Amino acid sequence: MNSIVVLAQASVETAQRTGKIVPIDFIYHQITLLTWLQAVIAVSFGVVYLMYGWRIFKALTVISFALLGLYGGMTLGQNFGEVFLGGLTGLILLGLLSIPLMRWGVSILGGIAGGILTAGIWYAFNLPEQYIWAGGLVGVVAGGMISFIVFKVAVMLFSSLGGSAIVVTGFLALLHHYEPTTVYVKDLIYNNNWFLPIALLLPTVIGVIVQNKLIKGSHDWQI
Repeated sequence: MNSIVVLAQASVETAQRTGKIVPIDFIYHQITLLTWLQAVIAVSFGVVYLMYGWRIFKALTVISFALLGLYGGMTLGQNFGEVFLGGLTGLILLGLLSIPLMRWGVSILGGIAGGILTAGIWYAFNLPEQYIWAGGLVGVVAGGMISFIVFKVAVMLFSSLGGSAIVVTGFLALLHHYEPTTVYVKDLIYNNNWFLPIALLLPTVIGVIVQNKLIKGSHDWQI
């Protein structure tokens, strides 16, 4: 857990020194950390997440909020010298709280997913990075409103985005391990603002389309 805190702090400090808001160094580091086996597992799990997230969205919601609680608890716990206890408390608290508030939790995740996508579009068009929160806020508001009105959209949006992120990370890790493409992966990530947003957006759109068709054809799926 301490390693997670160190990485998070490093990404924040880098952003403060360079004016960079998007943690490209952190993202690239996560990609290079994966072994061949871990990357293959990530792609396999990500595809299932991407296409069948609607089947297990309740478990995914609990896990997502538990991880948010873990990070938030570790951040607060660090101020009191209790990183482990703070992380554990946050994990349990938010994980348990998300169960009775499932609809709200899914809708919030849908709003967050919308924010990530619009912030990515802002970044892709090379707009001022210090104002990327403005682009993200548009997606949070739009995604949140749609998610609260049409619950199914929230399920498809956050699960498709989550699956897409895992697939893209695993796939880029595999390309990084393949020596002829190692340099190209780093160049695409660092020198082409459009690459990561497009790489994340395309599988997300595919996931939403596939999930929508599968949900329509499933009569036993209940929200």
